[in-house]
Amino acid sequence: MLEVKDIVKQYAKHRALDRVSFQISEGSIFGLLGPNGAGKTSLIRIINQITAPDSGEIILKGETLSPRHISRIGYLPEERGLYKKMMIGEQLLYLAQLKGLSKNDAIARIKIWFEKMDMQSWWDKKVEDLSKGMQQKVQFVATVIHEPELIILDEPFSGFDPVNVDIIKNEIIDLNRKGATIIFSTHRMESVEELCDSIVLIDKSKKILDGKVSEIKNRFRNNQYAIKYKGTSPLVNPQDINLFSIVSLQSQENETKAIIEIQEQHRINDVLGYLITQVEIQELIEIVPSIHDIFVKQVKENY
Repeated sequence: MLEVKDIVKQYAKHRALDRVSFQISEGSIFGLLGPNGAGKTSLIRIINQITAPDSGEIILKGETLSPRHISRIGYLPEERGLYKKMMIGEQLLYLAQLKGLSKNDAIARIKIWFEKMDMQSWWDKKVEDLSKGMQQKVQFVATVIHEPELIILDEPFSGFDPVNVDIIKNEIIDLNRKGATIIFSTHRMESVEELCDSIVLIDKSKKILDGKVSEIKNRFRNNQYAIKYKGTSPLVNPQDINLFSIVSLQSQENETKAIIEIQEQHRINDVLGYLITQVEIQELIEIVPSIHDIFVKQVKENY
């Protein structure tokens, strides 16, 4: 769907993006991640043609990105851009027509979205009369009302309570099911785990990690397992073979919880075969690092 090729963006003495490249598959939900100041917003502005790169190019479905593609993109910025004193219905009608919809089509779609988002009575309300979360609903509708092929969401859950987070999350999933490709930029790593197929991690203007979420999590596995067992006897005696090391051990009454790290030359079956002769195992779970853990680790290592 989208190919970012060797993008460089310089602001005076600050290089915001340094030869950043990655690809986004059509019909996917793609996470654009990075700490504050990494270059994410600069890249989003380039994709939206708000600014231009100093070098490199963006390819949208095989074509070099150009102004004619603007109507195929929907953009929800982190910093909201609604007219505060304009009535919501008129504002959405105006923004929809800017994206190429006829007045009749725009009105019909606005009515559908008002019903979906429980906004039926909002047509004559002003943006300034709404809470931050309710303003966010209006901005979301403005982003997707023209049914764009590519939707860019920058911190879409900002200002929402848990109920409205779920509403927007379900709409994002539904739009994706209907064929939209979605770029999702957020600091909420649990949402990345739940929604994204693939991610790219940018730090200090450079790409430091990209790929499918499942493949990245597998790549960062470290052979650690959480064990819960009955009894307080030690897992490893001095004479035992070197199957694993104990990362942590916590005993309470007649139950012990431990985290172990298996040595590279062994498998979990080897360890399990040993453990069942020593203790009564109640639970054994592999510890797979979360995207949050991977994000923090990679960014720290990049300092």
